[in-house]
Amino acid sequence: MGRARRVAGALPVYARLACWGLLAPRLEPGPLLVVQAVVRSEAGVLLCLRSDLRGWELPGGNPEPGEAAEEALRREVLEETGIEVALERRVGDYVRTGFRPHRARVWLCRVAGGSEMPSPETLRVAWFPAQALPGTLFPWYRAPIEDALAGLAEPVERHEQQGLRAIAAGLAIDLRSRWRG
Repeated sequence: MGRARRVAGALPVYARLACWGLLAPRLEPGPLLVVQAVVRSEAGVLLCLRSDLRGWELPGGNPEPGEAAEEALRREVLEETGIEVALERRVGDYVRTGFRPHRARVWLCRVAGGSEMPSPETLRVAWFPAQALPGTLFPWYRAPIEDALAGLAEPVERHEQQGLRAIAAGLAIDLRSRWRG
């Protein structure tokens, strides 16, 4: 597929994400919880390349009704990466306001089984050294990774505004990824 076609393919994705980020939060009954994992091994940190907004991110997702956050995390990581994880400790909560307000609850995890395998949600799954994270990692994942690897004694709570700067950074990463193929 040519570069122009890959970039043009982003327009419907952007429209869908705009509705998801701007309209859906106003229609939902309560605050959105997202669970995410910083999975580490000798190979580094496990990241997923998203299939919609193309950029690297931490594996994770949303708990289903009645599902504990820890179980949701194990399920989501396995679905997205093919990796089974054991939770080591909770890193913290990242309360994000602005575009798609949510609370991201992040855990440090280790591999407990499985093997890397992409899914319909993830185009690729790869390990990256913590000192050499990809330039196409969405910027809002850097603080959770740094906090997870810092070995903090207690979980943190960080408040982040996801405004125009974050949106522009995400779009720039997506366009760069699509351009490169």
